[in-house]
Amino acid sequence: MGLPGGGKSTVGKQLARKLGVRFLDADSVLEERIGMPIRSYFEQHGEAAFRDLEEQVIDELTQLPAGHPEAGRVLATGGGAVLREVNRQHLKDRTTVVYLRSSPDELFRRLKNDTQRPLLQVGDPLAKLRELYAQRHPLYEETAHYSVDTGRPSVATLVNMILMQLDLAGKSGPGMPSES
Repeated sequence: MGLPGGGKSTVGKQLARKLGVRFLDADSVLEERIGMPIRSYFEQHGEAAFRDLEEQVIDELTQLPAGHPEAGRVLATGGGAVLREVNRQHLKDRTTVVYLRSSPDELFRRLKNDTQRPLLQVGDPLAKLRELYAQRHPLYEETAHYSVDTGRPSVATLVNMILMQLDLAGKSGPGMPSES
């Protein structure tokens, strides 16, 4: 979990590969269900309607029983999934949550030309990232079992840092749910 552009999908895919499990992206599941990009859904129906659907998907994706073929997987959530307490509770209680912590300035460097993230289509995206960080960082910290600073390390280094934390906790084997 983390802010938009924090590397959730990129790191999550490589982490899943290393763990030998499936990677799921909650936003991709949502887009498949609504039949359109999230940005379009936001524009047509608003953020509240999107968050309702997101809550349903998070609930479903986090309650797969241990024997289920997709139970051992890496799940990337949208950056705003933590805004609802029920999502935070499901993630914390049902998965192992890794917070990919990034500064607003670092994210701005990565996202300054991105036109697909609905919350960043504003006059001052850096100010918006700072606002999102102030609002969401405490929620990410509250929900996460582990935090990793993304800073300047390569994706491979970040994946190895996460694997070391999971291994130390005895949670790195196949079938262990993870969240990035």
